[in-house]
This record gives sequence, C-alpha cells and structure tokens, in this order.
Amino acid sequence: MLLSEIIVEKIKKEGPISFRNFMEMALYYPEMGYYNSIQNKIGANGDFYTSANVSAGFGAMIGRQIEEIWRILDKKPFKIVEFGAGTGLLCHDILDYLKNKDHLYENLNYCIIEKSARMLEIQKAHLLEKVSWYSRIKEIPEIDGCVLSNELIDNFSVHQVIMQDQLMEIFVDYQDDFVEVLKPATEELVDYFKTLDVHLPKGFRTEVNLEALSWIKEVTQSLHKGYVITIDYGAESSELYKNNRSCGTLLCYHKHQKNDNPYQFIGKQDITTNTNFSALRHWGLQSGVECSGIVNQASFLLGLGIKEYQDATLKNNLSNLQIAMQESIINYRLLIDMGMKFKVLIQQKGVQKQSLSGLKFSNILENIFA
Repeated sequence: MLLSEIIVEKIKKEGPISFRNFMEMALYYPEMGYYNSIQNKIGANGDFYTSANVSAGFGAMIGRQIEEIWRILDKKPFKIVEFGAGTGLLCHDILDYLKNKDHLYENLNYCIIEKSARMLEIQKAHLLEKVSWYSRIKEIPEIDGCVLSNELIDNFSVHQVIMQDQLMEIFVDYQDDFVEVLKPATEELVDYFKTLDVHLPKGFRTEVNLEALSWIKEVTQSLHKGYVITIDYGAESSELYKNNRSCGTLLCYHKHQKNDNPYQFIGKQDITTNTNFSALRHWGLQSGVECSGIVNQASFLLGLGIKEYQDATLKNNLSNLQIAMQESIINYRLLIDMGMKFKVLIQQKGVQKQSLSGLKFSNILENIFA
C-alpha cells in the first residue's frame, strides 16, 4: 500500500485531518515517510543540498565557534548536541576540525538526536568515534556545551492557517483527490499571533510551527550551561508576515526542483517552511535562554574567518585555475545563495554576555547588496 493510500484510509475513517498531521505522516511515517524511507535525500542524487554538502569549511567554521564557546565555558568537559544530523556530514566536518584541538577533543562528547531510522543507519556507518546517539535530549545527562541544529526547524510539521472573519485552520479531506477544508483555529493558534503582536490581514495564509516552541523549551530545560546555535532559513515576524508572503512559505523539494504542492509525490518529496526566529527568541526567553544575536549565514561564516580558511585549504590542494573556479562556486552557494537566505540564531544560558566571532558582523552581505 502506498503512503498516500494510508493517509486516504485515515481520512475516510476519522474525517479530515489537520495539515499538521498530514505533513507529519508524509515526512515521518515509519519506513514510508520521506525521512524514514531508503531513498537518497541530500546531495547531487537527492532532492536538496545543505551547506555541509557545499564545503567542509562550513563545519570547520562551526567547529571554530564551538572552540570559542568552550573557552568561554572555562575549557571544561564539553558536549555538542546535534539535532537531526542528516547523513552525519556536518558532524564529521566539525570533529575533523576539532581533532587538532587536543585538550578540547579529549574532553568532548558529540551527541546526536535522530528520529529517522534511515539517517541513523547512515550516520553509524561512518561516525566511528566521539559520537553517541539518543532519541530525545532528555536522555542526555547534564549538558554543558552547545546545542546545534542545521536545517531542522524548517522540517517540523506545521499547522496552516488562513485569516477570514476569524482565524481558520486548514484541514485535509479526500474527495476523489486531496482537498482542503477550513475549521476555526484553536485558542493555541490564535494566541501564537497575539503573543507575537502579529495582525494578519483577511485572506492571509501562513504557517504556525508549534513544534518549534516545544523544541526550544525542551532544549532550554536540558541545557545546564552554554549556547544554542540554530541555523535555518527563515526570518523575523516583521518579514514573514509582509503582504508579499500572503500565500505562506511552504515549499516542497523533489529532485532539486521546487514546487508548492504537498499533495503530490507523498513520501517522496521534502516539505519545508520558513522558520520564525521571533518565535524562537520569544519562547526561548520565556524558557530561560537569552538571545546572544542573530545574523545571516554569510556574516556568521565571514566573522569566523571562512575566507582565510578557504584560501589556505584550496592553495594546498589545487592549481590556480582550479582554486579560482572552486572559490567562486563556494562563495556563491555558501555566502550569496544560502548565505543570504539562512539565518544563524545564537542563544545562551548560564553565561555572561560575551562577544562571539560568529556575531561580529551584522548581516554584512545584506548591507552590501541593499
């Protein structure tokens, strides 16, 4: 039976399901959901790239920021907790950089939280030292260090809403095909916008990621002392709810092609939405983590010295022509394309406000191209 048929059966038995529950099944249904199936998802043969696929320098710069955080935390035993590590490539590149930092590496534990059985299998095949796996952050003993996520929040299952005379939630029904129906939104969804002081105009359609709020609360409760680094594409509320986004931010990726139809290729395409960084900041503060700062990915990487790192690495391995070509590709993808779309939010708990290298430039490329 196809996953689409399983969803149809559920609807026929129970009635229309929330878009949030539809998305959860499409992405995470055992063995058949997108992230639990055996198909390639990331890289040239998959459906999308991550920054770690573009250059090992991405992981090295995160490693450099982690090294700085370790010093701030008095060079004590250190845990890195990565949520949703994908193929494990970012973890590999971070550890490869930190291997040269003997005292830090000796006292380091790298903890991966992974709910995709398929990704877990791939990770365990090549991450052979320093790494342990967990299903929930609450399983990890007292965390002093850094909680890291890269392109995690955008894949949480979201509620979809549309403003009419009142806020309505989108549900999924089946009548010879998948169709959307509306029901009055719950108080929790209405309060989300009230809390963020967001007033949607009539006809405005968007998403609410309640799972992100539960996630930041759980992370904050588990983190004893240290930082939370969240890397994802998205924006603050002031950008997300502008008129030009009145159809929402949901996108699907299938074989490196974008579309906005989640009701096709069910279980075979990624479904993503923009992260609301205002929500992460607000509910993070409510839970006990302060905002250290937020910048775009380009500013984060440039602040940590990616250009110097890149120049040194390429010159040791390539001819002058190859260096120029490779550098232009990396610069475009990592600093211009992904660099402008992705944001890096850093939050802290139990430490005094410190200057972090990744935050020293304020959205430098946005200012250049403004």
